[in-house]
Amino acid sequence: MQRLIGQRLIGQGLIGRKLIGGALAACLFIGAGAAVAQEVGKVGVDWLGNDIIVEAIKDPKVEGVTCHVSYFDRGVIDRLQKGNWFEDPSDSSIACRQTGPITIGDIDMSEAGEEVFKQGISLIWKKQVVNRIYDKANETLIYLSHSRQVQDGSAKMSVTTVPLYGQNAVWTNGKPK
Repeated sequence: MQRLIGQRLIGQGLIGRKLIGGALAACLFIGAGAAVAQEVGKVGVDWLGNDIIVEAIKDPKVEGVTCHVSYFDRGVIDRLQKGNWFEDPSDSSIACRQTGPITIGDIDMSEAGEEVFKQGISLIWKKQVVNRIYDKANETLIYLSHSRQVQDGSAKMSVTTVPLYGQNAVWTNGKPK
């Protein structure tokens, strides 16, 4: 199953991506050239319908790099029991690896890097985000998975790297000096 990042507004639970996210997110993200996520795993963790979802996401500006992101998807029973119907936890994990020849397009070279992937984990305010940062001194791509919200930001994060040292990476705009 493939879907667009951002389409999962409130997981598979009470108000799932099929009810709210489907058509709206497809219209918003197809035109924006968003990354496509492919669900590659789903592990049930309890009888309440809570799951851990694992998705494969290709970096749209760095060909040959695939990230695997996992996150918690709350079930309907858990949402009803806890009274928090409209959001999933901020927890996520990420691992990115070289999965083919690397070709690097026009990426943001700033210290803050660039938001590569984003998906909603609450009805409105909370997002799961992946930023790519280029560490020029160590010739490494850094991918940081974290949540972003209007207030009460979360310190829950995960980081992974793809070393370019010794790789035959192609830079479409020339390797940065």
